[in-house]
Amino acid sequence: MADGRLAHSRVGVLGSGEVGRRLAAGFGSRGHDVMIGSRDPGKQELREWLSGDGAGVTAGTFEQAAAHGELLVLAVFGNAAEEAIAEAGAENFGGKVTIDAMNPLDFSGGFPPKLSISGEDSLGERVQRALPGANVVKAFNTIGNTYFVDPSFSEGQPTMLIAGDDAGAKRTVRDALADFGWSDTLDLGGIEGSRELEAICIAWVKIGGTRGAWDHGFKLLVG
Repeated sequence: MADGRLAHSRVGVLGSGEVGRRLAAGFGSRGHDVMIGSRDPGKQELREWLSGDGAGVTAGTFEQAAAHGELLVLAVFGNAAEEAIAEAGAENFGGKVTIDAMNPLDFSGGFPPKLSISGEDSLGERVQRALPGANVVKAFNTIGNTYFVDPSFSEGQPTMLIAGDDAGAKRTVRDALADFGWSDTLDLGGIEGSRELEAICIAWVKIGGTRGAWDHGFKLLVG
């Protein structure tokens, strides 16, 4: 179940695509001091977003966003994650809770995609290995970004699945999720749980392709 509320924080979001913008706006709407990081922080699309839905968020490079945040979010394309970490500087992640909201998708064979990392590894684990000084928590990767904040479905609310090695970091992320309106979160355990969470993303995408719609999520039912 949900915990408390996330204390006011500086948040750095690396990635200025739809996922990064949605999460940056979510943290900004909850009163946090948010910087969104981009390889090109001056690009027109980002400037337009900052003057609209992203009002109140500032923009910088990956390195600036990583240095800014006490809480960090990785929201670049999954296959570019390690490059983005290198650009940001792993030292800027030291001691920080880092949310991995990414999936390692391979569209080379068309739709639906497959995972570019599978078997006895996952992107979440690679991120944690690349950031040994950070506490990485996988979250947000099993549902469409339109439902990241204040998720609402006609048949109730979905379950947010998370995974990570550090219990304190997961408490922080669950507080952030509670602040975003998630009343149901489930901890799968260590960061190796990213293997299952990333596979669930593929199931989510396949279901969307079959339905021809993307307004779905997963709910754990017990009892």
